[in-house]
Amino acid sequence: MHIPAIGLGTFRLQDRQVIDSVRTGLELGYRHIDTAQIYGNEAEVGQTIADSEVARRDLFVTTKIWTENLTAGKLIPSLKDSLRKLRMEQVDLTLIHWPSPKDAVPLTETMAALLEAKTQGLTRLIGVSNFTIAHMTQAIAAIGAANIATNQIEIHPFLQNHKVAAFARQHGIHLTAYMPLAYGKVMQDPVLRQIAERHGITAAQLSLAWLLQQGFAVIPSSTQRANLASNLAAQNIHLPETDMAAIHSLDRNERIASPDFAPVWD
Repeated sequence: MHIPAIGLGTFRLQDRQVIDSVRTGLELGYRHIDTAQIYGNEAEVGQTIADSEVARRDLFVTTKIWTENLTAGKLIPSLKDSLRKLRMEQVDLTLIHWPSPKDAVPLTETMAALLEAKTQGLTRLIGVSNFTIAHMTQAIAAIGAANIATNQIEIHPFLQNHKVAAFARQHGIHLTAYMPLAYGKVMQDPVLRQIAERHGITAAQLSLAWLLQQGFAVIPSSTQRANLASNLAAQNIHLPETDMAAIHSLDRNERIASPDFAPVWD
């Protein structure tokens, strides 16, 4: 089972916003929806999916376990609560949202509980998010790389995370790029705008196509129908190597998501 290359992110979308975004996304053809316990919108996402005409079997739904629920005693109950909110018996992918702050909960304990959730049929696939090379090494040692469906990390033209990406590839771990548009910054970049204009596409589409062409999954979010449609169309764009290289040159280690409990980044 593969993770669909392009999905709909729901980070920071609340109430009516997330309902409208997911409903429009489903109408346009999105079949991969990404949420998380901490987003506080699992119930709205579940309701919108239930109200849609899209069959559950045709959807790929991801949620993420929050840091407060990483112990063996809390992880599965918290996932069951997520399933209740989502109105589902099973999600397609469950991720550890962040490594335990200061590694307070042993990763062996967390990964074992996550694997047990898969064994119980609560989730079809399991994976991680915001994992450094050190954390991925521990996770592989705990449950094996074959059980880690993806590492969801921040990747965009200005933060290309080469070391983590290379390590993941070396161990056969797929990567999902979150904040693929650098929270709107790609639309302002003169280099990206110039390349995009030459191809008759938007800078956002260019950034997504650049990521997709490298084999990453992407989960952009939007509340605007036109942008949702435009983002989805990025999967049909192929870029020449010269443009890929020009975008690669924009890396400046500009990280957007780095809360105070984040690990020490590679």
